[in-house]
Amino acid sequence: MLIVLGLTMVLAQPLPDYTFKSPAFNGNGYSAHVLTIENQEFSRRQAIKDKLEAELEKAKNESEDTNLSKFLNNLESRIYAQISQDIATAMFADDGSAPLTGSINFQGSLISWDKTSGDIVLTVTDVNGSRSVITIPLGDFNFQ
Repeated sequence: MLIVLGLTMVLAQPLPDYTFKSPAFNGNGYSAHVLTIENQEFSRRQAIKDKLEAELEKAKNESEDTNLSKFLNNLESRIYAQISQDIATAMFADDGSAPLTGSINFQGSLISWDKTSGDIVLTVTDVNGSRSVITIPLGDFNFQ
């Protein structure tokens, strides 16, 4: 029996082409591996954030798109149009009954006009104090 055991020797040799495939184990390309994982995590977080923001925006738009909100927006537009029409009528009236100067405080902004110099000088002063001045020549509006 010793002779049989002696004849069968065990031989072992290393595998010639075996290397670890993961960059975490072998170190080759490890920084690119980590960067890829970080980019994937960032993209996933950004996608979740974008989806949440889109859902919130959709809910906000749906809440503002009711019949009542449409009615109120339309009413507000008509009121503003009527105010601007009244101001324009007062500025351009030629019957002598209209005042030569006037002003209105509209939501914190002061809108004033002066018609004493042959032109209309319209001045708009906003809430922050910045002014815009528009001069409208009265004699140049001759339509034929």
